[in-house]
Amino acid sequence: VQLQASGGGLVQAGGSLRLSCAASGRTGSMYGMGWFRQAPGKEREFVAAISWSGGTTTYVDSLEGRFTISRDNAKNTVYLQMNSLKPDDTAVYYCAARPPGWSQVGIREADFRSWGQGTQVTVSS
Repeated sequence: VQLQASGGGLVQAGGSLRLSCAASGRTGSMYGMGWFRQAPGKEREFVAAISWSGGTTTYVDSLEGRFTISRDNAKNTVYLQMNSLKPDDTAVYYCAARPPGWSQVGIREADFRSWGQGTQVTVSS
């Protein structure tokens, strides 16, 4: 599976962005998806994940309910709606796909096989 992330940009604190991740290639198999982010000088961290069916989602606790992950399997696309953005949310955001057949959520980098190229999100104060 190849992944293409988009939707990043510059936004003021309190604003919103919606990231998209389009999958191509072997998209006929079921696989969980996730978003990670890497801030300058920090390690990449888990943000959110969703199962193949969309029925199970999980988030890093620090988000306080501001982000929502969703997917449209007909479009082979996963979304990350980000609201009430803070300067601390500034990072490169990466989408990732679990191996084909692994339909449940994963939260560790090792749970995912395919990675997108990343999209920059910058939140100004």
